[in-house]
Amino acid sequence: MQTDKETRVSETANLSGIKVMVIDDSNTIRRSAEIFLMQAGCKVILAEDGFDALAKITDHQPDLVFCDIMMPRLDGYQTCALIKKNVRFAQTPVIMLSSKDGLFDRARGRMVGSDEYLTKPFTKDSLLKTVGAHAPNRV
Repeated sequence: MQTDKETRVSETANLSGIKVMVIDDSNTIRRSAEIFLMQAGCKVILAEDGFDALAKITDHQPDLVFCDIMMPRLDGYQTCALIKKNVRFAQTPVIMLSSKDGLFDRARGRMVGSDEYLTKPFTKDSLLKTVGAHAPNRV
């Protein structure tokens, strides 16, 4: 039987090489996510807002996207909808990030195509567990 630490190590090993885009206007949130994800072996693409993300997504083709809701210029709902409308990225999981944990926010996220909702501030475990649940299966 595996210990908790062994389980965490094996889950983390499965995340190696996964490309994750983090879209958030908060430098603190971007850096925290980047550190947690890189420690797990993920490749990380950072974007400050929706426009920045849309400019980078085609070049980097992430396996998974974390998208803040409250951002200037183009909010997370609009960004998620634009990602999901693109045929190349329609199947890419988009996880909404928000400090709000309301039913309305979650429902609106689902309406624009998000796959999950993660409340900020997130923990390393919750972030990596979400990546593991939505990342493409590694063979």
